[in-house]
Amino acid sequence: MKFPLMIATAATLGLSLTAQADAPLKVGISGEPYPPFTYRAASGDWTGFEVELAHRLCDAMGRDCEIAPTGWSGIIPSLNAGRIDMIMNSMSITEQRQRVIDFTRPYYFTPGAYVAASDLALDIPDGLDGLIMGVQSATTNATYARRELRDSGVDIRLYDQAEQVNNDLLAGRLDLVLADEIAMLQFLDRDEAANFEVKATAPRHEAYGEGIGIGLRQDDDELREALNAAIAAVIEDGTCGELSEQFLGTDVCVYD
Repeated sequence: MKFPLMIATAATLGLSLTAQADAPLKVGISGEPYPPFTYRAASGDWTGFEVELAHRLCDAMGRDCEIAPTGWSGIIPSLNAGRIDMIMNSMSITEQRQRVIDFTRPYYFTPGAYVAASDLALDIPDGLDGLIMGVQSATTNATYARRELRDSGVDIRLYDQAEQVNNDLLAGRLDLVLADEIAMLQFLDRDEAANFEVKATAPRHEAYGEGIGIGLRQDDDELREALNAAIAAVIEDGTCGELSEQFLGTDVCVYD
């Protein structure tokens, strides 16, 4: 998909939101840590790929950012109620979500990944019958599992938090999980996950949408335009790629 490069000028980035220029933008992220995208550093401050990218986007717009942790299940209602100004938490652009909120252009994309014990032989999706699979609820992976795996015989268990899924996999209460590939690669770097591996990745599917975008209220046209210009600018100047390499170990940014 092609996206026109928007030049980051003072007019488009620094002055487009003059009515609210003095108010910090409240950036909604899930209150449940989702490393390496959003998590608390040893200092107690939030960091991660998306947190740091959010700050760079606000810098490009000449705006201050305020990170606003919010429960994932209520993050869209919080946006539409005006408690936050944008959602920047690995939210895929999907037709279902676009019925209630708007999005910027995509800024990154990664597929879903199946993770299980290294010694478990898996044929995906045909060999899932009788197995127990964990998925975080209200995610594109959950949507994909419901649509494409419900007839496979797998027992799909939904969880509120990604870390709950990981813990049950480690404890042997799950046979496998389906989750974001980058997040799972970070999970596999843990000492306690040494005996687990990625078995396969999910195919491109409409459940995964067009990629990851910033969620906005449907009438926030000025903010969407400013953010689109800022996204183009930080991708073009290499900032997005540098942060992606730093936190994710690979460049997942969506280029023109």
